[in-house]
Amino acid sequence: MVNTEVWNKLHEELSAKGVTLVAVSKTKPAEDIQEMYALGQRDFGENYVQELVDKEAALPKDIRWHYIGHLQSNKVKYIAPFVHLIHAVDSARLLSEINKHAEKNGRVIDVLLQMHIADEETKFGMDEQEIDSVINEAKAMPHIRICGLMGMATNTDDENKIRAEYKSLVHLFHKLAPGQGAHFATCSIGMSGDYEIAIEEGSNMVRIGSLLFGERNYG
Repeated sequence: MVNTEVWNKLHEELSAKGVTLVAVSKTKPAEDIQEMYALGQRDFGENYVQELVDKEAALPKDIRWHYIGHLQSNKVKYIAPFVHLIHAVDSARLLSEINKHAEKNGRVIDVLLQMHIADEETKFGMDEQEIDSVINEAKAMPHIRICGLMGMATNTDDENKIRAEYKSLVHLFHKLAPGQGAHFATCSIGMSGDYEIAIEEGSNMVRIGSLLFGERNYG
């Protein structure tokens, strides 16, 4: 069930700030995505490969599909023909696999590098040194394009901690950007519970699910 009132408010607010809204539609039925599509939403985020493949086949072809979950190298081939942006690239090995399948599909695939900013071992991502190394290795991969950074904050109610973690990612983003070209322009941080903090700290892409669709269905 889509919360139309919230979508209208968010769409207006974020458009005015130049922030891209990615509607996180994982576990939600195609009917809900179609309803939000009819409102004008085009960017949707999924983090299960099979679910994304099934939805892409069933829904309008001008949807921009964002893969926002942890991506296993052996699953890249299934989304390479159509994915708009892969958010959570956390290794050179994964990047190489994306490049290989992008070439097979005659595409250049846009990606974001995931920085580990949370105080939680369960979250994926790289540190600054690893990101520098991957950017360097990517120079030999003509079928991928690094478009910026993404990260996930610690799951906490401490707003100061969340703010500090986002600040660290935005700092690295601005440090790297001058040497990467105009396409390195996306800073993807912020979700339903903390997107306002993320935008204040410099996010220009937020991933929002429960505010728009209600709680997830894991049945």
